[in-house]
Amino acid sequence: MFSHIMIGSNDIVRSKIFYDAVLGTLGAKPAIIDAKGRLIYAHNGGRFLVTAPINGQLATAANGGTIGFACDSQAQVDAWHAAGVANGGTTCEDPPGVREGSFGKLYLAYLCDGAGNKLCGLYRMP
Repeated sequence: MFSHIMIGSNDIVRSKIFYDAVLGTLGAKPAIIDAKGRLIYAHNGGRFLVTAPINGQLATAANGGTIGFACDSQAQVDAWHAAGVANGGTTCEDPPGVREGSFGKLYLAYLCDGAGNKLCGLYRMP
């Protein structure tokens, strides 16, 4: 459904440290920085980009928005979360763990990056 997701950042250097670590736990390589200074991550056919806003205004997080990252196991979700906290992210919502919903059992962990973007590491349990 999606070709890419792009978020804003007020500190690209800090964002690179954070996302290189967090996305690295999922197997993504460190970001490529393009000629416009944007971070570009490519993994499993998807693209995740981080940029300073082109309008010159401060980047802000989407109130009510969450970006979910698919993980292969509970251990990978935990590693994703730990890498985020160790590299400037803050944990949010409930601690990492199992949640049951209409889609079955999920193992989830939530983080906010340095710009306040809310992220979720998600493993769909069998």
